Amino acid sequence: MQNSAPLERILQRLKRLYGDAAPALFRRFEFMLGRYGVGEDTPQHSAYWGSNDVVLITYADTVRAEGTSSLQVLKRFATRHLKGSVRTIHLLPFYPWSSDDGFSVIDYREVDPRYGSWRDVEALGSEFKLMFDLVLNHCSAGNRWFRDFVTGIAPASGYFLPTDPDLDLSAVVRPRPWPLLTQTATRDGVAHVWTTFSEDQVDLNWRNPDVLFEFLDILFLYLTKGCHILRLDAVAFLWKELGTNCLHLPETHEVVKLFRDVLELVAPDALILTETNVPHAENISYYGDGDEAHMVYNFSLPPLLLHCLLREDSRLLTQWAKSLPELEPGQTFFNFTASHDGIGVRPLQGLVPDAEIEWLATEVRARGGQVSMKRNSDGTESPYELNITYRSALEHARDPDLSIARFLCSQAILLAFKGMPAVYFHSLVGTPNDLNGLREKGENRAINRRKYDWDELDKILKDAEGDQSRIFRIYQGWLRRRMNRAVFHPDAPMRLLDLGPQLFAFERRSTGGEERLMALFNVTSKNCELDVSQLGECWSGLKGCRDLLSGKKIRFGVRRRLKVKPFQAFWLHS
Repeated sequence: MQNSAPLERILQRLKRLYGDAAPALFRRFEFMLGRYGVGEDTPQHSAYWGSNDVVLITYADTVRAEGTSSLQVLKRFATRHLKGSVRTIHLLPFYPWSSDDGFSVIDYREVDPRYGSWRDVEALGSEFKLMFDLVLNHCSAGNRWFRDFVTGIAPASGYFLPTDPDLDLSAVVRPRPWPLLTQTATRDGVAHVWTTFSEDQVDLNWRNPDVLFEFLDILFLYLTKGCHILRLDAVAFLWKELGTNCLHLPETHEVVKLFRDVLELVAPDALILTETNVPHAENISYYGDGDEAHMVYNFSLPPLLLHCLLREDSRLLTQWAKSLPELEPGQTFFNFTASHDGIGVRPLQGLVPDAEIEWLATEVRARGGQVSMKRNSDGTESPYELNITYRSALEHARDPDLSIARFLCSQAILLAFKGMPAVYFHSLVGTPNDLNGLREKGENRAINRRKYDWDELDKILKDAEGDQSRIFRIYQGWLRRRMNRAVFHPDAPMRLLDLGPQLFAFERRSTGGEERLMALFNVTSKNCELDVSQLGECWSGLKGCRDLLSGKKIRFGVRRRLKVKPFQAFWLHS
């Protein structure tokens, strides 16, 4: 078998994780490779990403139509509206599930029949690259594994973490305000099982190598079904060690690296994305030494950008953007402003004063949003997540046009920022808060997870006078205009400019330097004027250039001044 280096690394990682059992586990892994037919014809790595890489984040059933599987409806929408401007679709958990809108997985190897079938997934994959979730930390209490644990059936009888409730677990980081342990009746008596996120999401015991091999088998299945990006959900909590905070433990990083080695061996073009909604320095630790994740979520971007546009002050955003590390080849940020979850505020820790986080929470509540809390080790609670659509979060109290302009400004920043941009479906179509969904489900996150009927959405998007239609048309145009431009390659350098609190600006250059883009944004509700010489020598010598966002030519005039309207965005291209 070719490519012995990943195999050697896999053996060493198994030793670090499972000690003396590693040789037998390695032979088991080699048998698995043979069963899946991995051998000399394994494709070689080409390029991880390009300038055309944009990801759409969506549930399988965001759009529904009677008599048609929702996966088929999604394919119809995406091919009609996004073919040629979006390359990858992040298909949020489409497996049978019991809660958390898919993240309590009942069966990792099946497609929920409410959405369609594997054939529908593969059909979507014939038109777009696909991102799947691998929910590693926990499974549903309705999963067969947990039922076998309750009844004492091997091997799943060892897949979970019964824990003595009298132990001191106060150091464990909790993302939710509920108890860490959940009482469960089993054949052998009452057990208190570890449940980091909810009583229906039971944590898995990764000290048991059988759990690893279950997920390796699931990984191979997903690759055969067209998975290109593997999103490791809630991975930071994976390994448990009493007496620690059970977050980012060395063994957790070792598991991620092992998955990276496996992909390098069997699917070199596939990518690992880690989902770790934690402070920035902790988040980027998942790049490892170039041997761990290919991408990490840029979790600080959504709340910092929101803070910038609501405070109408770019200084903290500029300061943070300047501090972003130069990444190694084969690493990039996964940039987003909104997702199926809310806007996490833990990534603001150390970047803005705590009082500013409380201020953001107040602003979100004033716009009809909710604030989810987390329990701290001292028993207090603090904001964990802002639950609101990104469009509603940026509403302007007095001027609907400024509301749209401010929201579009945020998206123009996203699409130009260095890294791979990911657009949530409800940002693409400008969905406001779903207050009906919030009332019906009683869950904060429901406010940002509206489900559309096909005819309803079609009518909304065809309404020439409607705000959502306007946002969608503009967004579509921007996505098309950024295609095939080398300055938007995730690896293209980015240079931040400090033009004062009213403006946020950065320059992108193609890796060869032949193409240049100045991304310039007024983050305030006031007009401003810029001296073009502030952009740098290569820009100040130009008589004008083209704005890719509007498609218009920009003339600087004799005074060399550029007028920028409230929340106006420019992609100046030369």
